[in-house]
Amino acid sequence: MPVLEIVMGSKKYFDEMHLSDATVRNVYASYAEWLKSIPADQLESKRQEAEILFRRVGITFNVYGENDGVERLIPFDVIPRLLSAKEWATLSKGAIQRVRALNMFLDDIYHGREIIQAGIVSEDILKHSQYRPEMFNVDVPQGIYAHIAGIDIVRTGEDQFYVLEDNLRTPSGVSYMIEDRKMMMRLFPELFRRYSIAPVEHYPQVLKNNLRAVAQLGIKDPTVVLLTPGAYNSAYFEHAFLAQQMGVELVEGQDLFVENDRVYMRTTQGPKRVDVIYRRVDDDFLDPAAFRPKSTLGCSGLLRAYQAGHVNICNAIGTGIADDKSIYPYVPRMIEFYLGEQPLLANVPTRICRDPQDLQYTLDHLSELVVKE
Repeated sequence: MPVLEIVMGSKKYFDEMHLSDATVRNVYASYAEWLKSIPADQLESKRQEAEILFRRVGITFNVYGENDGVERLIPFDVIPRLLSAKEWATLSKGAIQRVRALNMFLDDIYHGREIIQAGIVSEDILKHSQYRPEMFNVDVPQGIYAHIAGIDIVRTGEDQFYVLEDNLRTPSGVSYMIEDRKMMMRLFPELFRRYSIAPVEHYPQVLKNNLRAVAQLGIKDPTVVLLTPGAYNSAYFEHAFLAQQMGVELVEGQDLFVENDRVYMRTTQGPKRVDVIYRRVDDDFLDPAAFRPKSTLGCSGLLRAYQAGHVNICNAIGTGIADDKSIYPYVPRMIEFYLGEQPLLANVPTRICRDPQDLQYTLDHLSELVVKE
């Protein structure tokens, strides 16, 4: 599967399976051998089978702004993208480094603002629509603002990976990666005998553990809920999927209420205290008392409870300022400023991409297929 590369306006493609001399890259050697033995019509039959199964289960998404409003099936390619353990280690370390720096930036911008004083980022950032003055001097649990992050990567060469963008507000898409993996295992089990594949199905449990770990101190058995805008949201399948897989309640704003600066969930057994909210609702709609008064997607008083430290919200209110396109160019300098390290993953340089919209092929999910060595 090629990844688009743009150099001075001309287009050429990086072939992930083959080297420049047409030989197969080592990580694809066994797969290429298998692929040669599979008739093209059989691959097409498998693709159609996947589409039928996805449609039957309802694994769909909507694209906002489309006139027809038709739900789309998630994209599924029978040709997988393979990453060696070495490649994955590079991407993983680089992504972790980047998210650490972005979290430190968020803590700084809502507290001491040392990065502004150092002249690295302009004070104009405080006028940005995604900056939430309500969060100034609010201490979030363990200083973590972005508990879940989606770092989009573009590949331009065998050893060249660049960060296309950072997603910190309400990152989505991981459920589709998990379902794609399950589909690959169902359709092509023989491939998983050829390779030692790193697992991904444990993601919901890891997510749940991380959410429980950022509850308020002293709470032994924290209650976690997933807050969704509702069934008409483009990523509702994922909301329901993750809630079910984690074993937590899927709630809408109307299911919650705030009393004495504490958040409660309405249940058939009566109100139940909520300790951690994994929100898939944007800031503007979270609390009609603080942001958009006409919003029916959130819960009135939620910001007040959050500021008082009686509930944790993941990701934190105000994280949007860190993944805005105007902040993206400064992230490498943030890594140097906060961590004292050189960036392990670079931003997309202008010599490769003058307009990010021209990049049609990106690694939306780094864990598509990670091959252990």
